[in-house]
Amino acid sequence: MVVKLKDIADATGKSITTVSRALNDYDDVSEETKALVNKIAKELGYSPNTWAQRLQKQHTDTLGLILPTFGPRFSDPFFSELLAGIGNRAAQLGYDILVSTRAPGEEEEIAYRAAIQGKRVDGFILVRTRRQDERITLLQESDFPFVAFGRAEEKLDFPFVDEDGTHGMKVLVRHLTALGHKKIGCLAPPPELMFAHYRLQGFKESLTEAGIQESDAPILVGDLTQRGGYEQACKLLDSASPPTAIAACNDLMAFGAMSAAQERGMVVGKDISITGFDDIPMAEYSHPPLTTLHQPIYEIGGRVCEMLVKLIQGEALKERYVLLKPELLVRQSSGSV
Repeated sequence: MVVKLKDIADATGKSITTVSRALNDYDDVSEETKALVNKIAKELGYSPNTWAQRLQKQHTDTLGLILPTFGPRFSDPFFSELLAGIGNRAAQLGYDILVSTRAPGEEEEIAYRAAIQGKRVDGFILVRTRRQDERITLLQESDFPFVAFGRAEEKLDFPFVDEDGTHGMKVLVRHLTALGHKKIGCLAPPPELMFAHYRLQGFKESLTEAGIQESDAPILVGDLTQRGGYEQACKLLDSASPPTAIAACNDLMAFGAMSAAQERGMVVGKDISITGFDDIPMAEYSHPPLTTLHQPIYEIGGRVCEMLVKLIQGEALKERYVLLKPELLVRQSSGSV
């Protein structure tokens, strides 16, 4: 049996309006009446219609996250950890998360516009920012709250949390050159993604520091999946002058590269070094364990969530731009030449 306001009104001898206002803690209802109504509501097992309450106060207590993805499956463990961080922090702050997936482009823009115009969420968390990001432009023009995990072109001013990919790749390549590697291939992300720009910048700058020529540092673009890393690594390993090390710009592509090397009878960490970026949970338990750059994905999720809630509630952000430095974790997948 669903307990309604009328049931509480009948049990207390109060009007439905008085019961409703008592449950919502209005000032024009006496403390004695509030105590009585709440006592009876608890005894009867009343559960308030939270959606109706949210509509009444003109906000949803819900944060939006549209994951940009192509294809029918989406199983990137990077986003699983990020979602856990966002969702757990949101729950602590009294918010829900509305998550959906859209392919970048027209479908994605329609989804954002519908959510903004229909007031389905109070704000958005953006991920995988792009160099020219129409999502950011749309949200800024709509004066809609959002926080991004990632940066975009300098002219766009918005709150973000990001990792310093340039610094990270420099540290990583220095590790490889210190091991004696002079032919280092790179599995890069799609160039329209902003983090691809920063990670490639670090890769190239560190090669210049080490005196390595571009011809000894081939760069192939992957799609950030394990399959994509495998396919591109096959091209590197089957070339006339294969690299002795492969620096993948995310862990999944590194796993694919490891499979490609092992398929050719190579021992990863001895015959070839392979490194990643992100330190997703399985990186520590791959075969061999993956040398990678650690970024606190779960904590970043919680941080962008907290920043967005503060914006929604009209609070000033102590830090509007947060840039973190990834930490190099050396494991068995990298070794000396």
